[in-house]
Amino acid sequence: MSISLTAGAVPGPRKDPEVAAALGRRRKRTNTIIRALCVGATLIGLAFLASILITLTYRGFEAMSVRVFTNVTAPPGSEGGLLNAIVGSLIQASLGTAIGTPIGMLVGTYLAEYAKGSKFGNLVRFVSDILLSAPSILVGLFVYQILVLPFGGFSGWAGVVALAIIVIPVVVRTTEDMLTLIPNTLREAVIGLGSPKWKMIVLICWKSAMSGIITGILLAVARVAGETAPLLFTSLGNNAWSTNLSAPMASLPVTIYSMAGSPFEDWIALAWAGALLITLSVLALNVLARSVLRTRK
Repeated sequence: MSISLTAGAVPGPRKDPEVAAALGRRRKRTNTIIRALCVGATLIGLAFLASILITLTYRGFEAMSVRVFTNVTAPPGSEGGLLNAIVGSLIQASLGTAIGTPIGMLVGTYLAEYAKGSKFGNLVRFVSDILLSAPSILVGLFVYQILVLPFGGFSGWAGVVALAIIVIPVVVRTTEDMLTLIPNTLREAVIGLGSPKWKMIVLICWKSAMSGIITGILLAVARVAGETAPLLFTSLGNNAWSTNLSAPMASLPVTIYSMAGSPFEDWIALAWAGALLITLSVLALNVLARSVLRTRK
């Protein structure tokens, strides 16, 4: 039995024009409603963000002055500044990044180059992902138990270790992702020329992935720059000038936390100035990270 189709005939059930029109109208209504909800949610989010940024910029620049960068924290009513907190944050964030970055790069390299498909590699990756998403206050409590209590007091070194632990999983994830993007044909070509694997990783893979790794490091610095909870349990804070890492050390986030809750107007003004400084520094690091990634493509 042969079936012949006339010109323009389409096999299958015949379409009902009225049903098709009704379905089309329903799809358009649904699309319009969903689009309106998405646009409304976006506008609400942008409105809140703009409100925060406008308030922060206004109050921060209003309190900004030269003494913020030249004077240390003083009692209420005095001409105090944030010099000790700024220097303390720079020291702790720099040392934490310097400690956490090489560890993170080495772990990320191990996961990407040596531990593909292994159970131990999956375990390390799982632990790293947990650290990446864990609340930073847990890191502070952990360091408090292993460094503050046994040694009998708060210290800048404890704060450095806490920040380094926060940096490590960020760099691990970035390094592994960037090395995974490198094509295997490049590795095979280098190995085929007689190069040992360690030299292939250091001179070829790291060099090819360096822009992405640097981006991850900058983002890690931006994250630890505003951390308050881990420093409350480790370096605590210090209203006096101190660069001694074996003693409590001031930091900008902890100082902001202390001053923002005080009843003194001059301290609240300094807290706004410090918050603006952190916001601008994080913004600058994010812009720098995107610039580095864009220029190296």
